[in-house]
Amino acid sequence: MDTKRKSVGDDIHIRVKVFSTGGTIEKIYDEHEGILHNSPSRFDHILTRMRLPSVQIDHHGLMGKDSLDMTDDDRILIKDAVQGVMDDFDAVLIVHGTDTLDQTGALLHREINDPKIPIILTGAMRPFEFRDTDAFQNVNESLISCRLLSPGVYCVMHSKVLRFPNVRKDRKLLTFVKSN
Repeated sequence: MDTKRKSVGDDIHIRVKVFSTGGTIEKIYDEHEGILHNSPSRFDHILTRMRLPSVQIDHHGLMGKDSLDMTDDDRILIKDAVQGVMDDFDAVLIVHGTDTLDQTGALLHREINDPKIPIILTGAMRPFEFRDTDAFQNVNESLISCRLLSPGVYCVMHSKVLRFPNVRKDRKLLTFVKSN
């Protein structure tokens, strides 16, 4: 067991750093403008609907962008943020837009040599506020994965755990797949 994890009885408490970056999962509908946008972060609202007695979450809204608007500098900001907290947490969860999640994951895999903890990227194909969203499922699966996965960079969505490299969004299936 990692010495950073605290055991209370038979329950192991883990500390997860969450960086939210925007994306579909956090979009809200602006009735006045008739558009979806990414501000402010909705991630804390998602967490309030979950029962997490053995998970200590430290959430930081890193940015509020559609991932199609992310730049290389944004991805470097994400990488630097992850590297800055790896010694203090048991896992890092990055809430990210699905359109370029694979690019950010590939950069993290390439640039962070030998991560000591799991680094997980997740998102949603439909905003959290929508009735048929996959957001709640994906966040829940990601938080469970924070506890179970070995160190590395992963995409966790739709009941799948995919380890980088070679993870990509399949736009026909509307999920992520591993490619050769």
